[in-house]
Amino acid sequence: MALPNCSLKVNRELLDTSFESYRLSLDSIPTYNVELDAAVAEVKLKDSQYTLDHVRAFGMYNYLHIDPWYEDSVYFVDSKGRVLNLTVTLDTALGKPREMFHFESDPISCEGEQLCASLSLTSATWAALSDGTGKLTLLRTSKRGESSHIKWEPMFSERLGEPFIIVHSLAHVRSHVHTIEVLLLRVQKDPADTKGSGFSISLEWITCRKKEKNTERKYGVRKRRMMKGKSVPHYAAVEPQGKGIVVASEKPFAFTEVDGLPLEEPLVEDMEVENPGPIYFWQQTEEDVTLNVRLPEATTKDDIRFKLTVDCLRVGVGDHAPLLDGQLFAPVDPEASTWTIKDDKSLEVSLQKRSKGPLWSEVILGDRRGEYLMSYEQKSQLQQRLSYLTSEDLNPNPEKDKPPCNAQEMEDCDMFPEDSSTLMCFDGATLKPSHVVSLGSNQFLFSVHIDPSEMPAFCLRHDVDALLWQPRPNQDNDVWEHISTFNALGYVQASKRDKKFATCAPNFSYAALCECLRRVFIYRQPSPVDTVLFNRKEGRQVGQVAKQQVANLDTNDPVLGFRATNERLFVLTANNLFVLKVNN
Repeated sequence: MALPNCSLKVNRELLDTSFESYRLSLDSIPTYNVELDAAVAEVKLKDSQYTLDHVRAFGMYNYLHIDPWYEDSVYFVDSKGRVLNLTVTLDTALGKPREMFHFESDPISCEGEQLCASLSLTSATWAALSDGTGKLTLLRTSKRGESSHIKWEPMFSERLGEPFIIVHSLAHVRSHVHTIEVLLLRVQKDPADTKGSGFSISLEWITCRKKEKNTERKYGVRKRRMMKGKSVPHYAAVEPQGKGIVVASEKPFAFTEVDGLPLEEPLVEDMEVENPGPIYFWQQTEEDVTLNVRLPEATTKDDIRFKLTVDCLRVGVGDHAPLLDGQLFAPVDPEASTWTIKDDKSLEVSLQKRSKGPLWSEVILGDRRGEYLMSYEQKSQLQQRLSYLTSEDLNPNPEKDKPPCNAQEMEDCDMFPEDSSTLMCFDGATLKPSHVVSLGSNQFLFSVHIDPSEMPAFCLRHDVDALLWQPRPNQDNDVWEHISTFNALGYVQASKRDKKFATCAPNFSYAALCECLRRVFIYRQPSPVDTVLFNRKEGRQVGQVAKQQVANLDTNDPVLGFRATNERLFVLTANNLFVLKVNN
C-alpha cells in the first residue's frame, strides 16, 4: 500500500525575510516565588532505564501541566500524592497551591518499576491521571475555574498493565454517550530486539465510555488499540471526536493489536512506501531547475494535467492521482517555465528560478521520490570545497585557514534528526495511515496547546526559523496549517546546550526556553520602537525591534516543569514554583 504523501505548506506571509537579530533587553522580569509544602513527586531513572528513549520519555518529562480552558492555572503532583493547583489572579498576592485530589494508598508494587505520576486535562470538566504504577484514573473535576475549591471525583480507576505516562486525552459525545479517549506511552523490554537497545515503544489508545445507569462502575474500557515503534514519539495526540491519532517520530509506528488480539495483516510493511525507483530525476543551475518525470506508456500531450504557480507545482496524467503535487522549495517564474514530452517516456519540466543563485535541496517540500543528478562541474566544485575535510591526517596543514572537521567539536545547531522522521495521521476506523509527511531536517522543537477545542500545536525548525503548525485533520487539503513564526528561534535554541524545555504563549507574543538549571530565555516578537534607530549597513531606519530577555531563578534545584500563558511563565523546581510576569 502506498502512503499518501503530503507536505507542510509554509505561509510565506508569516515569514520575515528582513529579520536581523534579537536585541538583548536589560529590563527586569518581575519574578514571584511560591515555596511548596512538600517536594514535587520526581521519579529519577533507575539503572535499568538506561536508554535514550527512557531519558526522552521520563527523564525529560514536564511535571507541570497548564490548563488550556482556564487562564494562568497550573497543576502538579507532590510527594504526598496530592494533585495541587495554583491559579494566579494577582501576582503580588499568590496563595498556596490547593489540593484537588489525593492518591489512595496502594500497597501493590509494580515489581519495583514506577514512573512519574502524569496528568492530562481532558476537557473543561474532566481529567485523566496516572499514579506511575500502571493505574489509570478518570476524574470529574466540575468547572475548574468556577469551583476550584471542589475536590475532584474519581469516576473510573483501573490497572491497565505495565506502568505508563499519559501523553494526551480528550472527551467527546459519541452516539449520545460520554466518551473519553486516552493515549498512554510505555517503554517496554523487547526480547526480539537483539540488535538494538532491547526495548520497544508502545502507544496504547484507550476508549472509555459511560456505562448504563444500573451498574456499579460508572465508566468502563470500551476499546484498547496498541501501536508499536522503535523511538519515543516527539508528538502524539488523539484527533477530535476520537477519529484517529497523529504521531510524529524518528521511526515509524504501526498498529499491532486491538483488544489484546494481534491484527491479521502485518501493518509494519504498510509503512514502506511502494517505490521501485525514483519517479523523477532533477538537475539545477543557478538560474533554473529541470525535472524529468517518468510517464506511463502511451501517454500523449492531451493526457498531461499540468498546473504551475509561483510556489506550487502539480503534474498528473488523465484522471489519475497527481504524480507530483505540492509546494516548491522556492518561488519560480511561471511565465518563463516550460514543459515538453521526451521520447514518449518522460515529461521534461523546466522551472525558472525567481531568485538567481541559491541552490535547492529538494523540488517539492517533503517529497523524497526524486533523485538529484549533479553535473560534473558541480561535483568538481563540491570536491574542491570539501577536500580539506577528507585528509587521512588529523591536521596535515595547521597553518591553513580551514582546519579539518572534528565531529567532537560540532554543536547541536550543526546536527539534524534522521531523515526518516515522519509526521503521520492514522484513521481510527482502519488503523492505517491516512496522511504522511517526511520531516527530513525539520527538527521537532516543542508542542503547545493554543486552542483547547483543537489538537495541540507543534513547532518545527525550518532553516533558522521556528514555525508553529496546527493539526486540522478534518481538512483534506491542509491537514497541518502554518499559524505562526518565531524568527531565528530554530538556530537560537540549537545553540543552548543546556536547554531542557521550550514553549510559547498561546497568542504567539513570545517564545521561551528554559535550561536545566536556573536560566530562562524569553524571545519576543518584533514590536515598534519609541525612538528612531538607524541601520548603518543598509542605510535605513528600523521601525521594529525583537527583544531577548534573560531571567535567573533564585534556586539551585533542577527545573522540572515549564509552561507559558499569554501573560506569565511558570517554572517548577523540586521545592518552588516560580511565576514570571512576561506581559501586562
